[in-house]
Amino acid sequence: MKIEQKLAQAIQNGISVLYRWQPATEQVQLSKTRREFEGHLTLNVFPFLKPTGVRNPQELATALGNYLVDNEPAVEKYNVIKGFLNLTVASDAWLGLLNSVHTDPSYGTKSPDENSPLVMIEYSSPNTNKPLHLGHIRNNLLGYALAEIMTANGNRVVKTNIVNDRGIHICKSMLAWQKWGNGETPQSSGKKGDHLVGDYYVAFDKHYKAEIKALMEGGLTQEEAEASSELMKEARAMLRQWEAGDAEIRALWSMMNAWVYEGFDETYRKMGVGFDKIYYESETYIEGKAKVEEGLAKGICYQKEDGSVWADLTAEGLDHKLLLRSDGTSVYMTQDIGTAKLRYDDFPINHMIYVVGNEQNYHFQVLSILLDKLGFAWGKDLVHFSYGMVELPEGKMKSREGTVVDADDLMDAMIETARETSQELGKSDDSEETAEIARIVGLGALKYFILKVDPRKNMTFNPKESIDFNGNTGPFIQYTYARIRSVLRKADEAGLSAAILPKDVPLNEKEISLIQSLASYDVIVRQAADDYSPAIIANYIYELVKEYNQFYHDFSILREENKAVQSFRLVLSANVAKVIRSGMGLLGIEVPERM
Repeated sequence: MKIEQKLAQAIQNGISVLYRWQPATEQVQLSKTRREFEGHLTLNVFPFLKPTGVRNPQELATALGNYLVDNEPAVEKYNVIKGFLNLTVASDAWLGLLNSVHTDPSYGTKSPDENSPLVMIEYSSPNTNKPLHLGHIRNNLLGYALAEIMTANGNRVVKTNIVNDRGIHICKSMLAWQKWGNGETPQSSGKKGDHLVGDYYVAFDKHYKAEIKALMEGGLTQEEAEASSELMKEARAMLRQWEAGDAEIRALWSMMNAWVYEGFDETYRKMGVGFDKIYYESETYIEGKAKVEEGLAKGICYQKEDGSVWADLTAEGLDHKLLLRSDGTSVYMTQDIGTAKLRYDDFPINHMIYVVGNEQNYHFQVLSILLDKLGFAWGKDLVHFSYGMVELPEGKMKSREGTVVDADDLMDAMIETARETSQELGKSDDSEETAEIARIVGLGALKYFILKVDPRKNMTFNPKESIDFNGNTGPFIQYTYARIRSVLRKADEAGLSAAILPKDVPLNEKEISLIQSLASYDVIVRQAADDYSPAIIANYIYELVKEYNQFYHDFSILREENKAVQSFRLVLSANVAKVIRSGMGLLGIEVPERM
């Protein structure tokens, strides 16, 4: 039992004995005592004044403190500051708490079983007209971390991806390749397939802009020029041919998408993320169109004179939403309806979470309403995990203009920066181990920098700041973990054990504070799931590491002469390392044994 739970029960009993009234469990709120006061846990007694009939808060706090010292062995002493009762917990209680952490190899997490809720989490959602970029990195890292956190809270999790493999965007790349590709392939060019296809998407945009400029110089307005663009007309015609099943267009589409998928898979592997099931919009849009047509027949949707199909959501405080264009082609909303149907056909989902940027807030508000209107009982319960955009110090990225930060290039650059930083610190050579450490540290820096930020906020990614070995960074945490592992290896070589926790060891305040921090890990893991926020775990781990480094600086471990104290500090260090590894693992971040 947690010390807080034990003391809360004792406080309930004490107030009942002293005042013949017992507060509810949720009314007993213990918090960590502020650093400027003596004690470990603090109770605010003001909520108990009226029910007990006591007017003076200091009187109530003193009476309760005396009761606890006399009746609860975990309480060593107390002091009262106005209406706040500060409790000092006995050393043996802290040792008992550390032992409960020490003897649980999966401390802080719980494993799902066959009866656990099934949570599906959608993330990544790339387009096949371009490679993954920095924005996708934040999406993938958030989605993967959320999946790990939900699993650690005892849920069965299905990690899923929906690939946007059809539509005008891929037709633009296909048309550009037809016109200007000269048969170029990933093999002939030496480029990753997703990069090659992305280059043609950028090429289309450049030619399109040049065409618009020429038309406007010929006297047309921008709107007239865009409507007259032959290039765009060809792309739209290609989309219609694709939907009609044209063999030649389908063959070109399959070839170029295959190039992209091979490139995506390589990027995902490097990033350390994966999926249990991948859906493709080329398959789901047909299901979506069928559901929309069904909605049209039932009067849920309506058709305009041009043949387009819409949903009237004015009764829900929204507007009219397009579901099928006049030429019969579908839109993203139609595809998402179809994808949702297929997913619930495939899995008995209890909880559906979409990891998608906050620019799509309206889209998912509409999707939830439409699914509910179309008869899907789970429509109202879907969760849009809405996260903020990621930018660079120089501003936003633009795919069409080729100004995005490529995911592969960024990961390679982070690994190279980690290698260079190690060289500057005199810790690098050309060995395979050094290269592996550079990979772990570089990717760890990238992942941690992104995940430590509240996901709901926009953020600026600064590569130089992320790789720093000091401050709230991945390398700082990884270095501390490696330091602890080094201490434990040296202890093992010297025949010292970190396996058994000794009894009756005097503890200093830094040691107690570390145990207190360790003991809150399970609460942190639960809170991260409840709030859909990996940042809660990231910042908890940073605070734990910071506290451990202060302890390590102030107190000896291997040179400690008192063998019981030495053994205790080894056990304490081993459990700090265990929680660091567990917490970073939930974020998808590796920790090296050596640095």
